[in-house]
Amino acid sequence: MSVERAAGVEGGALEVWIDQDLCTGDGICAQYAPEVFELDIDGLAYVKGSEEELLQARGATTPVPLPLLTDVVDSARECPGECIHVRRVSDKVEVFGPDAE
Repeated sequence: MSVERAAGVEGGALEVWIDQDLCTGDGICAQYAPEVFELDIDGLAYVKGSEEELLQARGATTPVPLPLLTDVVDSARECPGECIHVRRVSDKVEVFGPDAE
């Protein structure tokens, strides 16, 4: 089953955010999807905005580009801190990450 079908996201936009309180700074997310994630000088991971700037506000989200969906999902699955949350924009339901059902 594809990641898109598993998430129920065919045609639905997704966004991702990181809970820095749980981030361990391992950088796995930045290895999987450097276009979406980056470690800052504080050693924690953040999502990037459209201009590649780090979004450091608590709970800041960024869209998940469909071509990078598998990389972002793998980041959430492999994150030792379980701090990466991927949710549908339409209803804010988490589809990958620690709170996904």
